Amino acid sequence: MTERNVSIHVPAMTRVEGEGSLRLRVEKGEIEELALDIFEPPRYFEKFLEGRRHHEVLDIVARICGICPIAYQMSAAQALENAFGLTPSDWVRDMRRVFYCGEWLQSHALHMHLLAAPDFLGFDSVVGMAEKYPDEVRRGLRLQGLGNQLISLLGARSVHPVGARVGGFHRAPTPDEVDAMLGRLRDALPDAEALVAWAAALPMPEDRQDFTNVSLRHAADYPFAEGRIVADNGLDIGVDEYERHFVEEHRAQSTALFSLLDGEPYLVGPLARLNLNLDRLPDSSRGLLEASGIAFPSNNMFHSLLARAIEIHIAIVEAIRILGRYRPPESPFAEPRLRAGTGCGATEAPRGLLWHQYQVDDQGIVRAARIVPPTSQNQARIEVDLRRSLLAFGLDQSDDALRLRAETVIRNYDPCISCATHFLKLDVQRR
Repeated sequence: MTERNVSIHVPAMTRVEGEGSLRLRVEKGEIEELALDIFEPPRYFEKFLEGRRHHEVLDIVARICGICPIAYQMSAAQALENAFGLTPSDWVRDMRRVFYCGEWLQSHALHMHLLAAPDFLGFDSVVGMAEKYPDEVRRGLRLQGLGNQLISLLGARSVHPVGARVGGFHRAPTPDEVDAMLGRLRDALPDAEALVAWAAALPMPEDRQDFTNVSLRHAADYPFAEGRIVADNGLDIGVDEYERHFVEEHRAQSTALFSLLDGEPYLVGPLARLNLNLDRLPDSSRGLLEASGIAFPSNNMFHSLLARAIEIHIAIVEAIRILGRYRPPESPFAEPRLRAGTGCGATEAPRGLLWHQYQVDDQGIVRAARIVPPTSQNQARIEVDLRRSLLAFGLDQSDDALRLRAETVIRNYDPCISCATHFLKLDVQRR
């Protein structure tokens, strides 16, 4: 390899949610500096929640992310219900699962077709890709639109939905609304099946590496809105034990925190979920995965795209299964009995595990809040992946080629950088 000095700064990465940059310095054939900088200002959501009443929390946290507001609402609802000792009804738990199906559909479809696929097909954007692959782009937009419709069924609108509340939902869909949605979901199954085959056939880099997978694990089904936290290193804990094993730390270049599991980076997201929950797949989704010819569990990070395609199919199948037995409830919510306490909640956002903790007083007022989003949990893993992938790619490649490979690696995680920006605790010592 020809030794050369390279200094690459990607000031604002395109096709990601939010603002971030990459610094890479190569000297004499070695990576001397590599840092994913998240420089968006801290957004103070945890501080905004202090002093708020419990029924305000869900509408506030939905504003953290325009792509995955339901994840924030469901994690918050779970945490507050745990603090109040409220167990939601089976109907509420089923509808939360359907609600989540809508979010996975729209988020995964957007990422696959508009953000990630151009990397693997040699286009700068989906605009150029649409000229050669118009049917595939239309399919992605149809699936995204279906996800938005499913969110609206329970959330009243698809962006920052307002239908959820602690204890359930403000309103139950009518049988006619559910029947109409079922028809749309069934019509979309061929699109989802074709998407899996298409994703499996995309030209993916062969870049295998070691990493620790972390996700929720449901007692019987593929995990969405509840479960225990597990990892392939043997971890199996309740949601309330999160802080005993996971630690966040500040680094100078980032307003996002870096998360470590027992001192090491780890992976959350669709690939980790699929790797850890293959035995929880619906039969039809398992058949599609087996027909793809790609073996799972996989340690190729670029197989995250196929994992998203499988999860789109899972979301449609699950929504059909649950809505197919729909019955309107006597009440779509249970009123919590207020008490002082601390509660934790964890759900699977499209990008991975999302953990919330709230301390409330006996009036249901939030006194402390902590939110750990998936992008900040993946931050350390992304940097490890960048170093490993760029070395495998070859540091003697052109600057443009190195830049594109680095951006492709980052986009593969579908990072929601705005979600990850965090309130920074300031410790000033003066003498």
